[in-house]
Amino acid sequence: MENIEIKAKLESLEQTRERVKKLEHEYVGLDHQIDTYFNTTNGRFKLRESSLSGPYLIFYLREDLNGPKCSVYQKLPVEDATGLKELLAKMQGIHTVIEKNREIFLYQNVRIHLDSVKNLGAFLEFEAVMDETYHDREIETKKVEYLMEMLSIKDENLISESYENLIRR
Repeated sequence: MENIEIKAKLESLEQTRERVKKLEHEYVGLDHQIDTYFNTTNGRFKLRESSLSGPYLIFYLREDLNGPKCSVYQKLPVEDATGLKELLAKMQGIHTVIEKNREIFLYQNVRIHLDSVKNLGAFLEFEAVMDETYHDREIETKKVEYLMEMLSIKDENLISESYENLIRR
């Protein structure tokens, strides 16, 4: 699977939420997530424990760039999150755990995430999910840029790194 995404530090979660509500959108819900990152020699590999969609593994490759960027990923549902976490911890080692509350909105095929990340603060993410219907990178990048404009996301607020890198610093 593939998506076009950005991440930005927010000055005001409440103000951004109000701007999102002015868009033609669908509210998906509030998700409590715990992401356990495992050591890997290539890409990023984590177990996500989600209050909305249950546990699943995610492996992804993404360049650390400030603007809209492509992320290639694979998700795999998990039945026994605790057992798998223990096994992967022994095999690979855990290097970071991120806990967040994520409000999820949908604008067409773009997932809008308003994140409150423990020990980091407030962030916004866009993920333009590409599939059979939405498959043109240029069009999806333009959607992300449009949403950046509509929600007043400035270039200086864009973040190239993942939460795991931010928390490790």
